[in-house]
Amino acid sequence: MKAMILNEYGENAEFQVTELAKPDVKAGHVVVKIAAASVNTVDTMIRQLGQKDLPLSPDLPAVLGMDFAGTIEEVGEGVTGFAPGDEVYGCAGGLADLQGTLAEYMLADAKLIAQKPKSISMREAAALPLVGITAYEGLKRAGIRKGQKALVHGGAGGVGHVAVQLANHFGAEVYATGSGEKAKGYIEQFGATFINYRTEKVVDYVEMYTKGAGFEVVFDSVGGSNMTNSFEAAALNASIATTVSMLELDLTPAHFKGLSIHVVFMLIPMLHDYKREEHGRILADLARIVDSGAIEPLLDENHYGLTEVGNAYAHLTSGQAIGKVVVEV
Repeated sequence: MKAMILNEYGENAEFQVTELAKPDVKAGHVVVKIAAASVNTVDTMIRQLGQKDLPLSPDLPAVLGMDFAGTIEEVGEGVTGFAPGDEVYGCAGGLADLQGTLAEYMLADAKLIAQKPKSISMREAAALPLVGITAYEGLKRAGIRKGQKALVHGGAGGVGHVAVQLANHFGAEVYATGSGEKAKGYIEQFGATFINYRTEKVVDYVEMYTKGAGFEVVFDSVGGSNMTNSFEAAALNASIATTVSMLELDLTPAHFKGLSIHVVFMLIPMLHDYKREEHGRILADLARIVDSGAIEPLLDENHYGLTEVGNAYAHLTSGQAIGKVVVEV
């Protein structure tokens, strides 16, 4: 099978076209013919940093890529609920000892996949797994429910645009931060009130939209130093879900508000073979929500083939991408 591999890690590491053996099926797994794979920020970090600085990186030579959509070709012993010919999607490789999705075929743990949403294309479905699972897990852990006021930081981003739509689906009144007319357009299209974080102070929009009480749920897909904005925007006893919490931070404001902080690191099931079936369950629910019309994946307008994956990575890291960058295999 054709695959794109890295023979070294680093900022200038180049993907090489190579022929690899098609994976053999094994118990609990399926062999999938890949139709499309999306590029996530963590993929670009693995390519740049490698095992020395990011231990979850696979051994070289490496096939990267986590998200995919494709068609099952073979089903291993003990697998139920899937059959050859099924169109599926998932986040199932590209780190540690798991072969990635930048290849014509991959071996995927059946616990990590689900039937693809019927109402969208392979390209669109490939854009959803990592960001969809992250948004779903974060909102659920934060206790999102009908009638709450929810704030999503980075509402036009990869995770953020799904979090906005999911929060709406779960019945919350949704607000989202961003900047620029494009972000404003997408945030409003997805059903949230736009907040320009460059021109509006936290204290001002908290007063405007919550009469000073704060938001009951804050989903922070920006993280880092922005966590202090989340603390300021949160209501008393509110819940904050964060996807980027690798920093030293004074938790005093969180203490005096009695905040609950939920750190979402969605790679845990893949890395540690821990509750992988939860990802399959979430993906199945996301497919149902997508097919109900409540979630529309946002894709970058550029199209890339498998041998153009280097350009796809470059486009994402340039900061110019709008929506998810997808590679068609």
